Amino acid sequence: MNNFLEYIISPYRDYTTLHITLEIIATIFAIISVILSKNRNIWVYPTGIISTFLYIYLFFSWGLYGETLINFYYTTMSIYGWVLWNKKTEDDNIHVEVDWATKQEYLKSIGLFFGTFIFILILYHFRPIIDGLKSINEINTLTWNYTVVDFIDASLTGVFLIGMWMMAKRKVDSWIFWIIGDFVMIPLLLYKGYAISSFQYLFLTILAFLGFMEWKKNAKK
Repeated sequence: MNNFLEYIISPYRDYTTLHITLEIIATIFAIISVILSKNRNIWVYPTGIISTFLYIYLFFSWGLYGETLINFYYTTMSIYGWVLWNKKTEDDNIHVEVDWATKQEYLKSIGLFFGTFIFILILYHFRPIIDGLKSINEINTLTWNYTVVDFIDASLTGVFLIGMWMMAKRKVDSWIFWIIGDFVMIPLLLYKGYAISSFQYLFLTILAFLGFMEWKKNAKK
């Protein structure tokens, strides 16, 4: 037990107080955002933007470019979703109606996934240049070497992008992708040494399941 706690705490000894504080704030707003999303409340987007904006800075600082890009996409899609939801709110101007995704939307999702997967792997190929370990003149020396974590990162980015896109379109199916992505992120972030965010995704997985059941019920209505 002590070894496990040491494994969780040790990475934060090298972090600045600012980074730890921002991670906590980003986590809190992410949880609030998912709770609002579960209730089909349009305020999911402004709260989510705060969280994703903070994570853009944090993930880029930690060299997690896949997660950086996905949070940049989250921020963009949150603005897009905010506009769409604002047009589709019910009489109370807060909640929205939801339905199920079509076959055509699933076909678009497949294309979105593979396009994102390939893009992230290309980005990781140029990681030594982005990290400043090599200059642009050394581009010919780069090799196409990937770790298992790189493939998981690329896959998760695709899964989350689909979830965000479907949520902006108010599709119940979006929660399925959130559940899968959130669940896999728990051990991945713990492995990378980001315990606060890892525990966040444990909570988000539970909320995503509850959100799926709630939206499913409202879609039937």
